[in-house]
Amino acid sequence: MHVLSHFIATRAPLRRYHKHAAAAAVAAILVAPGLASACSTCGCSLNSDWSSQGYATSTGLHLSVREDYFDQSQLRSGTDTVSRSSFQYPNDQEVQRKTINHTTLLGADYNFSRYWGLSVQLPYTDRHHQTIAAGDTDISTSDARGIGDLRVLARYQGLSEDAGIGLQFGLKLPTGRFKQDFASGPQAGQLLDRGLQLGTGTTDALLGIYKFGYLSESVGYFGQAMAQIALDAREHFRPGNSINLNFGVRYLDAGRFTPQLQLNIHSERRESGAQADRPNSGSTLAYLSPGMGMKITPRLDAFAFIQLPVWQHVNGLQLEPRRLWSVGLQYRL
Repeated sequence: MHVLSHFIATRAPLRRYHKHAAAAAVAAILVAPGLASACSTCGCSLNSDWSSQGYATSTGLHLSVREDYFDQSQLRSGTDTVSRSSFQYPNDQEVQRKTINHTTLLGADYNFSRYWGLSVQLPYTDRHHQTIAAGDTDISTSDARGIGDLRVLARYQGLSEDAGIGLQFGLKLPTGRFKQDFASGPQAGQLLDRGLQLGTGTTDALLGIYKFGYLSESVGYFGQAMAQIALDAREHFRPGNSINLNFGVRYLDAGRFTPQLQLNIHSERRESGAQADRPNSGSTLAYLSPGMGMKITPRLDAFAFIQLPVWQHVNGLQLEPRRLWSVGLQYRL
């Protein structure tokens, strides 16, 4: 996620050095590479992590903000959509209506050297949820607002001379609340599903690897895998382990702009524990994500992406979005 001050330990010609230095200034910004959440709130899996996309690091501090928005209103089972008109109420299972998510991701990244860097990311979520619980005939609602779980991620990219292979490792910490109740409807005062809480309550390990390179002087590529593994359970709940796979190509000769296309795949196991909704958790989701980076000033960069689902498989009944939106800014001090 960094501006290229020099092409690290490479033997590329000087002309290629200047082309990639300019391109790096206009691509996407820092944040941890995608979110891994519980089934009801599987969010944006977009990769906007510069280090894994092929930009050599310059030492110093980078600050970023990213806005994600997605409206989960499509009820699905397996790979199919499900019509709500097919249900009669009261029903013996929960039938969710909609979940509207707006997440602000605040990030800070510091590069200690060519080889080592550290990033932190804190989400603030505003989430509105509507559902008809099993045995009910009326809608129950909740409104969650607050910080989520803090992510701390270190990286090492000294495995090759051109820093083309890197490792990422860190923790997701239980800083988000997980005891919110329904606000209205028949379920008012009852505990909201753990998959819809602001945090999981657990500490999770983050382990990743990435590879980048160039198909030509004008086209770059990257690939990344990031696993999230729950290290413990808390109050009868353990989130499902997950993995994000990201692949992307970008065009480097468009002046101030950097067009990019990503394929983002998120796969998550079922959650477990007495407070888990195990039958309706776990999924595999794939998105095709076109977007654009832009250089605004020498220190300020921006991006915008849309994620479009190309494959969705969920366990049980779950809500999924028809599209996801992401915009962001990064400022280099």
